[in-house]
Amino acid sequence: MNYPTRVKIVEVSPRDGLQNEKQVIDVSDKLQLINDLQLAGVKHIEVAGFVSPKWVPQLDDAKAVCAGLVKEEGVHHSALTPNLKGLDAAIEAGIEEVAVFTAASETFNQKNINCSIAESFERFAPVMEKAHAHNIKVRGYVSCVLGCPYEGAIDPKVVAEVTHKLHQMGCFEVSLGDTIGTGTPLNAQKMLGLCADLVPMDQLALHFHDTYGQALANIQACLELGASVVDASVAGIGGCPYAKGATGNVSTENVVYMLNGMGIETGIDLAQLVKAGQRISEVLGRQPNSQVALAIG
Repeated sequence: MNYPTRVKIVEVSPRDGLQNEKQVIDVSDKLQLINDLQLAGVKHIEVAGFVSPKWVPQLDDAKAVCAGLVKEEGVHHSALTPNLKGLDAAIEAGIEEVAVFTAASETFNQKNINCSIAESFERFAPVMEKAHAHNIKVRGYVSCVLGCPYEGAIDPKVVAEVTHKLHQMGCFEVSLGDTIGTGTPLNAQKMLGLCADLVPMDQLALHFHDTYGQALANIQACLELGASVVDASVAGIGGCPYAKGATGNVSTENVVYMLNGMGIETGIDLAQLVKAGQRISEVLGRQPNSQVALAIG
């Protein structure tokens, strides 16, 4: 097995996790979540998204969230910026890392961002250019890498091509999203292997949803190939507003517990992480969607 000795966890709950909540989440609660995550030792946190409030009203407070961030040494805050307007807002907010997103499914892309895959790259070009001019790192997201709610199975070669294109355009890391959580371990390995033929493995991230309970198995299978970056959401909050049945991200607590058991370092304090998940779950009025959190809790 080619397991890594350390895995970088990218915590997506403040943005990807909370963006689909129907209730309005106060800026103070979002900042408390981010502070709790930092206390637990999380070093990479997606804190906001500079997108149209018409489409994602929960992210309308991005500027306020960024203004209230406590900058700790070694902690990296990132934000979603699908266009130049979003990037300009992120630059003004002092964000050091941004993300752009596309999909490996033409239909999903049309329904999600109202353009083709090729057109999404055209939109990204000026964002990438300006971000790099300001020394801002750009991360890429690819949705539907293991299945699409509209097209079904997705050709892993298409995933690899889209991933390669993002990397060529200047993305320092590309996150591979199983948006509806239909992937299984061998399919995940095949997809990742094809992507790694074109992009260095340490620049690929796993963003697996747990809709069918397969996320941990898929992550473990990809770790065998040398993957070392995992996106996760504390308490398993979040999903995708454009993907029917996408019930949530894999919980960070479950991922860290598994990695601890494998002797793989994350630098994250599991007990503190559970507390962070419990606190935001109380705000949301429900239990954490994490077996580990419930067992420890």
